[in-house]
Order: sequence, then C-alpha cells, then structure tokens
Amino acid sequence: MLPPRAYVFISLNGVRALSIIALLLVFASNIVTLVNDVRAVNAFMAAGKVADASSTTNSTYEEMADFDYISGSTVPNQPAGAFWAVLNRLLIIGQAIVLIMSEFGFPANFWAKYFPVLGRDFGLGPLGVMQMLIGAAILSHRVDTFTLVSAFFLFSIGCLNVLLGLIFRAGAKGKRSLTSWKEHAKSALPTHVAGVDVRPVVNAGAAFFSNPNEKSASLSSAAKSGFGFGRQGEKAAGLKGYLISKPIESLPRYVAKPHPTGSTEYSSTPTAVA
Repeated sequence: MLPPRAYVFISLNGVRALSIIALLLVFASNIVTLVNDVRAVNAFMAAGKVADASSTTNSTYEEMADFDYISGSTVPNQPAGAFWAVLNRLLIIGQAIVLIMSEFGFPANFWAKYFPVLGRDFGLGPLGVMQMLIGAAILSHRVDTFTLVSAFFLFSIGCLNVLLGLIFRAGAKGKRSLTSWKEHAKSALPTHVAGVDVRPVVNAGAAFFSNPNEKSASLSSAAKSGFGFGRQGEKAAGLKGYLISKPIESLPRYVAKPHPTGSTEYSSTPTAVA
C-alpha cells in the first residue's frame, strides 16, 4: 500500500496532465478559429469591392453589412473589428503557451524572478484563475464545436485548480514536483522509529539568525572549520533541519558490582606509628 503522500503526488500530477491537455486543445482551436476569421474577413472585403464596382445594387452584400458580426466568423462588424478580433486570438494563444511552460516548470528561474505567481512558491490558485479567464473569454463568443468544447474543458480544469489551491495552498506545486519526490526518496535518514515521527524540523534553525547575510557568512565560515559538540554544533545542526535530542539516562559501566549478602570484606590501611 502506498503512503498518503504518493496518492497526493499522483492526483496532483494527473490534474497537471489534464491542464496541459486542455491548454493544448485551446491553443489548437484558437489557431483554427483565427484562420477561419481571416478567411471570412477576406471574403467580406472581396464582396464589398465587387459591390462597389458594379452599378447595380447587391442586396446580399447589404444584408451582410447590417449584421453585427461578419458572416461565418467571430469578428464584429465595426471599425477595427478585425484588428481587435485577431489580437484577441493571438493573446489567447500566447497565454496558452505561457501557462503550458509554467506547468512544465520551465524556466523555473524566470518564473520565480519575473512572474512569481506562476512560480513554485505560489499555489495553483493563480493558474486556475487565468485558465478560467481564458475559457470565459472564448465562451463569450459564438464559436465552432471544437473551440467550444476546448474552452469549456479549460474552464472546468481552472475551477479544479482553484479548489486545489485553496486546499493545498502554497505547497501544491511542491507536493507534485518530481525533483522533491526524488530528493525525498534518496534521503538516508529514517522518518519513523518505533512509530515515532523523527523527521527533521525544516525551519528549526531559522530563529538563530535574523539577517540573511549573517546566516550565509556563518555557513561559509563554518564550512572551513569543525563545529564540535558545543553550541556551534547545535546551531549548524539546527540550520540543516536536525534537532539534537537529550540522550537517555543510564548507569555508567564502571559502577562496582553489588556484593552478595552475608559476607563482609575488610581492608587494611597503613597507619602511622607515633
């Protein structure tokens, strides 16, 4: 039977796989929608040029010009409507690419420095909110079946990520990380002894230093010399997450053995003669 940590790891990575699939479907469906919109706009403009060139009135073009949207597309029939529609699709495609990269955790340093909400220090809540916004933006227009299903699927995964973010909070991405799982598996220290949890306290030594520079300087100087068994050794162990426990009291080995009852031994000592 697997430990509870393994079930959490498998479940969170299953949700991550579904999230990546939903983002890929949205990416592909928006490219298809973008191509269809461009073709519809080109056909509409070509029909307008033909109507302007002909001397007779084209009733079909006049009916198309009165529509709120260009026929067969998601482009609104208004000034610069094609520009904003194409820009909207490009932004959605770009956001899908960014979220896919954040789900893979690449590049980790970039997310941690420039976009922390998608980094490892934050949970799944911000990711879910972004997915919900993308899904709502797509579903607010009349689209084909493929795009409709993809957007609805992404919106559902976004709601699930928000729920997982509320449950696991900031530790969600750490619990599903492959590197943290491997590091835990390689640990040589036991976690339970005789039913007692003996795992090290991670932040045990955080109270010894209030200044990060002082902490780093102490660690660098300590690496060059030994700590021994005194206060410095206790500090170093606390910084690494280990606690030094009090040893169990026991009798020393050099205690004299008890003599059997009923026998008395005498010993003579030299005395001074006056």
